[in-house]
Amino acid sequence: MSLTSDETMLDVIVLGAGVSGLYQIKRLADLGVKMIALEADEDLAARFRNRYPGARFDSESYTYGYSFSRELLDEWRWTERFSPQPENLRYLNFVADKFDLRRHIRFNARVETMTWDEEACCWTLGLQSGETYRARFVVTCLGVLSQPTLPKFAGMDAFEGVSCHSYWWPGEEISLEGKRVGVIGARATAIQIIPAIADKVASLAVFQRRPNWSTPLHNSEISDEEMDAIRARYDEIFERCSLSPGGFEHTPDRRGFWTLSPAERRAYWEELYAQPGFAMLNSNFAEIFMDKAANRELSDFVAEKIRQRVHDPETAERLIPKDHGFGAQRLPLESGYFEAFNRPNVELVALRETPIERVTATGIQTSARHYDLDVIIYATGFDAITGGFDRIDIRGADGVTLKEKWRDSPDTFHGVMTHGFPNLMMIAGPQSVSGSTNFPRAIETGVDWVSDLLAHAFDQGVRRIEAGADGEAAWAETVRAAQHRLLLQSSQGWFTGYNSNVAGREAGKMRYVAYWGGGPKYAAQLREIAESGYRGIDMR
Repeated sequence: MSLTSDETMLDVIVLGAGVSGLYQIKRLADLGVKMIALEADEDLAARFRNRYPGARFDSESYTYGYSFSRELLDEWRWTERFSPQPENLRYLNFVADKFDLRRHIRFNARVETMTWDEEACCWTLGLQSGETYRARFVVTCLGVLSQPTLPKFAGMDAFEGVSCHSYWWPGEEISLEGKRVGVIGARATAIQIIPAIADKVASLAVFQRRPNWSTPLHNSEISDEEMDAIRARYDEIFERCSLSPGGFEHTPDRRGFWTLSPAERRAYWEELYAQPGFAMLNSNFAEIFMDKAANRELSDFVAEKIRQRVHDPETAERLIPKDHGFGAQRLPLESGYFEAFNRPNVELVALRETPIERVTATGIQTSARHYDLDVIIYATGFDAITGGFDRIDIRGADGVTLKEKWRDSPDTFHGVMTHGFPNLMMIAGPQSVSGSTNFPRAIETGVDWVSDLLAHAFDQGVRRIEAGADGEAAWAETVRAAQHRLLLQSSQGWFTGYNSNVAGREAGKMRYVAYWGGGPKYAAQLREIAESGYRGIDMR
């Protein structure tokens, strides 16, 4: 199946060979189209090669794997409920090898430019190497957390010890034994790193700008018997995920927050706090995400747990968020994070009280004192969701760049297309559910929909596909309305597009980067578009 007889023209180029890219490659290979995948890194799944100490899934492993192949589900064995990084990488390589996907991938192929040619009805892609490719269609699989960001402290280049962003953890292990270490950050990555290294280092200074809520991961090994039971109920597992707003097995409690007494709510929260994974978040009452009083009561419960676990009262208070309620930002899950601050070699540095003034040759100078350090770990997050797009100069039908169009906030057609950029499809694009739900469950929905759209185009001889402006505007309004219903709209996490390490994102104007209506509603809307003959999309 092909749209062109031009030997220099590809039907489809896939950008990226991570979780979404591999499945998209598989679907296109099954269609038999003329395609290639361009991966900027030296191997597949850069995110899964993230080697920092403590790196692991915080989604249940067996809900984070692919569901498209029964044979794959029967063959692969997860060893832990929340799989560690080495096993995650083995899994992606197993998938790539099982379905012979590497033959479609060109590695070390960093795309720098993408230009739409209206006359030829194709995209021209320019690589860092100087090579060019042409294709009728481009499908981006760039990931929602693929562009790490560093802070802008003075003197960072002057530090004479070892320093790196957690995303760029070197292949050779950094020796931390007996070292004086500083971790800058206190969110998902830092919350994994800190307890993993606290008992190994001579001293650990945690530089926290804003504290984050966190609840226990409760990881455990999976026995052979348990794995057999998981395999036997995979159909049930994925069905539950498809019905859950968050894409997990955890489903909301529909009894109603105010129908229970405070004592009954507390007893239920004790049960959730003891359960693994995102139960505390996704099996809770819907009201905690919209009702300030309900959220305050839950936040007080979790704050009390932190006070019970951290011995020093002042440290405990500094670890409790005061600027947002529980669940209003991305919730990290932890294994001994709060207990790490009970160790005599671990110090919490509250940057709102004593901000960093500069990095020196030998450590970090705050407004209060100098911290002598051998290693600095920057756990300072990502330019989430749109960062992967912004690093490529993408110019659409009118010559405007995608970065310019999305400067204030990225508007899209259901997160899969954007007006003015024909024949460009996005997996895990802005305003999809890929940033707000269990990622693999969301990307399988997106890949299947995009693949069906492309198959339709090939069958009908369609050369040009573009999202209509009206459809895009309607979806943007839907996204905004869904976000405004939730308490997270007042938070300053990447869920609402904030990142002070990205120019122009200090604070102020909110960005609408994810759809918060839940996975089932999102999937139903995509199905309705396809069943209506792709209403809202111009095909020629």
